[in-house]
Amino acid sequence: MTEAQHPFPTTNSQAVRQALLSRAEIALIDVREEDPFAQAHPLWAANFPLSKIELEAWTRIPRRDTRIVVYGEHDGTDLAPRAAAVLRALGYTDVSLLEGGLAAWIAGGGEVFRDVNVPSKSFGELVEARRHTPSLSAPEVQALIDRQADVVIVDARRFDEYQTMNIPTSTSVPGAELVLRVRELAPDPRTQVIVNCAGRTRSIIGTQSLVNAGIPNPVAALRNGTIGWTLAGQTLSHGASRRAPVAVSAEHLAQAQAGARDIAARAGVRRIAYEALDSLEAPGRTVYRFDVRTPEEYADGHLPGFASAPGGQLVQETDHNAPVRGARIVLADDDEVRANMSASWLAQMGWEVYVVEPVAEAARSARGVPAANRPEAPAVDTVAPATLAAWIEAGDVAVIDVTASANYVKRHIPGAWFAIRAQLAQALREMPPASRYVLTCGSSLLARFAAADLKRLTSAPVFVLEGGTAAWADAGLPVEQGETRLAVPRTDRYRRPYEGTDNAAAAMQAYLDWEFGLIAQLERDRTHFFEVV
Repeated sequence: MTEAQHPFPTTNSQAVRQALLSRAEIALIDVREEDPFAQAHPLWAANFPLSKIELEAWTRIPRRDTRIVVYGEHDGTDLAPRAAAVLRALGYTDVSLLEGGLAAWIAGGGEVFRDVNVPSKSFGELVEARRHTPSLSAPEVQALIDRQADVVIVDARRFDEYQTMNIPTSTSVPGAELVLRVRELAPDPRTQVIVNCAGRTRSIIGTQSLVNAGIPNPVAALRNGTIGWTLAGQTLSHGASRRAPVAVSAEHLAQAQAGARDIAARAGVRRIAYEALDSLEAPGRTVYRFDVRTPEEYADGHLPGFASAPGGQLVQETDHNAPVRGARIVLADDDEVRANMSASWLAQMGWEVYVVEPVAEAARSARGVPAANRPEAPAVDTVAPATLAAWIEAGDVAVIDVTASANYVKRHIPGAWFAIRAQLAQALREMPPASRYVLTCGSSLLARFAAADLKRLTSAPVFVLEGGTAAWADAGLPVEQGETRLAVPRTDRYRRPYEGTDNAAAAMQAYLDWEFGLIAQLERDRTHFFEVV
């Protein structure tokens, strides 16, 4: 579809840039899959794959009159008009296409960035440069371990990342928990505290958080994280389960609270009573409400209307959690530490941030994890696992799995083809024609949305597997593993050079070199409004 044929207005790159510079609300969304997005995108573009828009839009862009600008050309196909049509059907009223797409942004002198979560990573580099965040090299840390020095190593990543690989003797203390809990691990102020992550950002932010909050211990980041550890030829541990103590003494809590409130105030964080929250819901203003405690604490009881976003990951993945740049962000906890610390970083990243003043425990009346805010799945023709098994045996059906490619590799129906929902047309060209098609995914949810897409591409009957691949496996039917039938490349997931345990040394070093260059990119881009205190 050409620009003349589609019914959507366009917005040029300069207008987008002006909105960012004026701090007006805008969501610049890239509707390609994650891998092409990670190759090049503007600083404040948020990845919103066309394949999953219905599942994510209402949560990530809650206000239906938000100004949304869409781009996303991939492999010669302009995905943006299709995405804009879906957004309009979802009720969004101010949707336009980026004039000329990403190519025009670049041609106009717009800076583009690699990788994911770039605003947070580039901010981390700026923090280290401005504050001279202390760090130790991998060999220096290894020497401390070898001589059994008085040292505590804390891993600021998610617990599942820590379990995959960790520095020997380290303890899992995800980012927002550091200031709250580190004194329990290192009560002697002479104990050296070392903060690590996989690469650099969470190590830097975690270390500087402890410094900013006035921790009396000597603190340092593990320079370049587990990447630096691996490049130094040192051995990582796997499957560790050490966590910081849950209980925090009254003395340590009071110290953490004082430090957190001080840095939050210096960063310009605003405070608001729970009863006054509705005053932030002004016309034309998006308000994100996040509970920054652990997911377990959130499920046990949280303020109604607040989503779970553990503080360390919120700071690390702000572009995913809050894709509307210029929006307001409200944070809550139950200890006056984690929200203040997380808010202090978001404020320095240019966000208008509020922390909810302490509330009575009874106010956290919501329990569990609320259902996702998404449209009802379309009505589709379905097939039971046993019936599909008979069709496969008869050889007159093609099964298409639109789950995440990583899930497909782990487990899929024998003979099933992997396809990305937004690329079903390309997938059909790679597959032999079939008399009927069955779509599946992990649960059948995404497959139900994909069914309408497939029906527009074929005259053959289209069905969805009831309960998805999970129901197939639960029925005791066989599954297989591996990249057995890829109808399209696995571009839905960008492989981070710092995740997993089988990364090439060259890729890890290239990643570090890229991070070192982010400050220069920020200076060229000039839309960030980062202010390090």
